[in-house]
Amino acid sequence: MLLSYVVSLAIVQGVTEFLPISSSGHLVLGRDLLVMLGAPPDTGSASDKLAFDIALHVGTLGAVIAYFRRDVAEIMLGLIDGLTGRGGPRFRLLLLVVIATIPIVVVGFLVKDLATDLLRSMEVIAWTTFVFAVGLWAADRRPEAKGEPAAMTAKEALMIGLMQCVAIVPGVSRAGICMTAGRFLGFDRPLSARFSLLLAVPAIIGAGLLGGYDLYRAGNARMTAEAVIGGCLAFVAAWIAITLMMRWLKRASYVPFVVYRIVLGLLLLGLLYGAGWSLE
Repeated sequence: MLLSYVVSLAIVQGVTEFLPISSSGHLVLGRDLLVMLGAPPDTGSASDKLAFDIALHVGTLGAVIAYFRRDVAEIMLGLIDGLTGRGGPRFRLLLLVVIATIPIVVVGFLVKDLATDLLRSMEVIAWTTFVFAVGLWAADRRPEAKGEPAAMTAKEALMIGLMQCVAIVPGVSRAGICMTAGRFLGFDRPLSARFSLLLAVPAIIGAGLLGGYDLYRAGNARMTAEAVIGGCLAFVAAWIAITLMMRWLKRASYVPFVVYRIVLGLLLLGLLYGAGWSLE
């Protein structure tokens, strides 16, 4: 894999994975843009590409665990509390994450091929980028009533989990739809982002395990230098993106992300219907 692909895609994955702007959509657009700018098509083997994608996800997973290390530790301790029958707030946080994760596990298993093969087109990405930007804007106008996970109910966690399933469609943004659902439910901006990013941990682990199994079945699994470099770059980019976003949401709104998505969506729609550009 060319260095231009390694660096560009790793940074794109790291920056967009946890922002409400869709990492899957940006990766599709990023690969196409590189070719348009003159980079030769990526001719690496399917297994090498899969190993690279897994490495990117491991890098972003490391970043979110490192940033929310206290919350992750609380969840792990909550498992111990549950097994020992103590219960308590740590076990409750674990239950909220589990409840919100169950829907994506079921739906993701059932429609994985549909989302990755049939819906990965410029037209889908363009419309979802625009439409779900409007949804985030509408949700962000709601009053902020809840600022801690202790105020969250199991029903609300399930609702966020169900909405997360929509992010199987490229361009929707897993982070964005979870933040949108959280804001509609009255969570303040930091909590809506915090819970969204905590849900990313099991989601990324699940995707990584599925990818690892596919790599194992291919029979030629190996960790390339490009994958290692990409994973490290994705970690750094994701850490910076998470840090800046959480600082921003403590004092401001989701409006910059909404504006970015609307502009990008309109640009893509213009290219699609005006210039006849297409993404395969």
